[in-house]
Amino acid sequence: MFSAIARVFQSPDLRRKILFTLGIIAIYRIGAFIPAPGVSYDGVQRCLALGNTEGGAYAFVNMFSGGAMLQVSVFALGIMPYITAAIITQLLRVVIPRFEALQREGAQGQAKLTQYTRYLTIAIGTLNATVLVTMARSGALLGCQPGEIIPDDSLPVILLMIVVMVTGVTLIMWLGEQITERGIGNGMSILIFVAIAAGFPSSMREIWDVQGWRIFTVVLVIGIILVGAIVFVEQSQRRVPVQYAKKQIGRRTVGGTSTYIPIKVNMAGVIPVIFSSSVLMLPSVLMQFNQPAPGEEPSAVMNWFSIYFGQGDHPVYMATFFLLTMGFTYFYVSITFNPNEVAENMRKYGGFIPGIRAGKPTESYLSYVISRITFPGALYLGFIALIPLIAFVLIGADQNFPFGGTSILIMVGVGLTTVKQMNAQLEQHNYEGLLR
Repeated sequence: MFSAIARVFQSPDLRRKILFTLGIIAIYRIGAFIPAPGVSYDGVQRCLALGNTEGGAYAFVNMFSGGAMLQVSVFALGIMPYITAAIITQLLRVVIPRFEALQREGAQGQAKLTQYTRYLTIAIGTLNATVLVTMARSGALLGCQPGEIIPDDSLPVILLMIVVMVTGVTLIMWLGEQITERGIGNGMSILIFVAIAAGFPSSMREIWDVQGWRIFTVVLVIGIILVGAIVFVEQSQRRVPVQYAKKQIGRRTVGGTSTYIPIKVNMAGVIPVIFSSSVLMLPSVLMQFNQPAPGEEPSAVMNWFSIYFGQGDHPVYMATFFLLTMGFTYFYVSITFNPNEVAENMRKYGGFIPGIRAGKPTESYLSYVISRITFPGALYLGFIALIPLIAFVLIGADQNFPFGGTSILIMVGVGLTTVKQMNAQLEQHNYEGLLR
């Protein structure tokens, strides 16, 4: 292991990229703890000490901000507006033909889609900042008294807070793009990884302090086994063989090669878990904005939401989460992998699957393979998504449980992708890469 690390830093180009990435990460983490203008740092700490921020919307949104949201910092919105904008832009390809045409135009069309994503990120960031400042002003964000987080709630201060938070979203987006261009790995993925990993030590320490060293050891062992299983599934794929016919071009004979279409077991990645988490986050948001007045009983609808979707430990919540994750997996795979388009491209370039005729039979065969391979992938995602909820019931862990759900999928996925890029760059300078 140490020799592999030494090889990484012996390459000047790779060393420069890694140091640049670490510098951007340091800036990102520092910004997560700088209070937004108008925010009382002492008031925020007093409200956090009340412990009214566990589960529900807090667990999900705060995870992607690296704890910055509950600190009401300049980076309070984190990377979530960009993630939401990127997902919406991708989904609009199915609805708006113009977006689908841009996707097919190559680098130029992709640059246009990236520009649309940036504009949408700023719009979503403005909306999120307004909601966040409103909740902080009323005390609903951290469950404290109005005015404790924002002592001066005059209009200029509120507008300044919103502008600063939206500027923070724009800066995070720019930092991620700088990592992609001049650093190592995908910038946005690296920042998401850092935001999630930042809460990992505190979550493990909480298990040690509350449950003791025995439960801590069991969780650690299960976590290591789980990471190995996730790596195995994420690397698993069904390879559909493709043969290209020979063509005579002038005096040269081209084609006649054999390749394959790699169809991953988990083609959807972590997106279905994010979708289902976002949907199940809505009841928590509704309950936050529909608190009964002192002395009044909650409405029947809010009481029903509180029983079945309040904490995440009810079987109805777990079953809904599992089924939503499976459903979103099939939905997302259906819009990202188009068997008709793949079959048409194969036909244009003289490719065919051995034993399957080109055209409609190839499309039907690919659809059959996708439906078969997506089912275990959907079960896998549903099981991973339920791990924090199961831990919440068994050992009393909160929904920021480190091993499971969105967090572990993102950490393992980003880690695998980054290591592959480092290995590829090392092999450009040496025959021996990072991994043997």
